[in-house]
Amino acid sequence: MKNDNIRPTESELEILQILWAQGPSSVRTVNELLNEKRDVGYTTTLKIMQIMADKHLVERNTESRTHIYEASISEEATQQKLLDRFVDATFRGSAMKLVMQALGNHKASKQELEDIKALINSIEKKDNK
Repeated sequence: MKNDNIRPTESELEILQILWAQGPSSVRTVNELLNEKRDVGYTTTLKIMQIMADKHLVERNTESRTHIYEASISEEATQQKLLDRFVDATFRGSAMKLVMQALGNHKASKQELEDIKALINSIEKKDNK
């Protein structure tokens, strides 16, 4: 089964973020890191990670006594899918509306504005080729 249409839940995204940052990890390690933000029981973390393995969001290595889980979807691809879905659902597919809303409600630093200008210039150069 391919995971192109998988939509991670909020809890699954929290776990994926840990696996993307930490690399392959045990349930205990993931649970300890989750508990730094909020109280989550070990069995809850285990069950979510088992469901994630069934959904092909993570792969489980069972070679040792302690099972090690690794993200099977990339952070970048997941972010892109979630952002595309968000822009479609919230801004009727308009990236411009998203950017205007974000910049209107957030005081962008001078560096952020420079980075945005550089990104726009890069996109324009690609489009002119």
